[in-house]
Amino acid sequence: MTATNDDGAGRGALTFADGESVADLATYVTRARSLEAEGAIRLQAIGSVLAAWTCVVPGQGLMGSGLVLGLRTMPLAGAHELDVTVPLLALSDRFARRASTADVGTTLAVPPTEVSPRWAGVVPPRGGWEAVGSVPVRALFDAAEEGIAEIATGAPEGSGAAAVGMLRARVWSREVEVDGTPTGAPAGAGLAAKVLGFARPDDDGLATVHRVGPWTRVSLPAGHVLSRP
Repeated sequence: MTATNDDGAGRGALTFADGESVADLATYVTRARSLEAEGAIRLQAIGSVLAAWTCVVPGQGLMGSGLVLGLRTMPLAGAHELDVTVPLLALSDRFARRASTADVGTTLAVPPTEVSPRWAGVVPPRGGWEAVGSVPVRALFDAAEEGIAEIATGAPEGSGAAAVGMLRARVWSREVEVDGTPTGAPAGAGLAAKVLGFARPDDDGLATVHRVGPWTRVSLPAGHVLSRP
């Protein structure tokens, strides 16, 4: 792990382009923890852009069938090189400490503890994406609400973790339809849009859908959702 800055204690640090970008990452971390409090975030910085990856649906099996990832980018100041996966809680603690000391600086120390969740090793390709269609943002939010309700009723208290995982993978990999027409977007994209704040529920716009190999990418106003069947 390398970065262009250091906090003086031997740990890498990221310097953001402005304070709003730091606050953006803090909000993103809080939202991601609502999905999995003990989850992780992959921080990839190349040049002046930070790509922050989180897991929305972990998927099942060795190939991660049903995997859904959230991706949000933030601008950095200067050139950085970083690729590390750290606990969401560790970053959350850092943001809480900054708030308690009224720290409004743009440099953020990277937590020293690294983790290795299975999803972090599954990397979607950067290039080769082809547009395959679009989906109304409202349809994604409707799919999210329907999926949440289905899982709540289909996985009553006492259900085993394996059964719940299979149900979640099945529900969130289901293709969103509009008037009976498939859109190419999985319902998990709606869950990400809702929970991670990638779009507003009253947004009348369209999210674009791209595909490369087994991967699907749904691009929303404030982030991207990547999934594989």
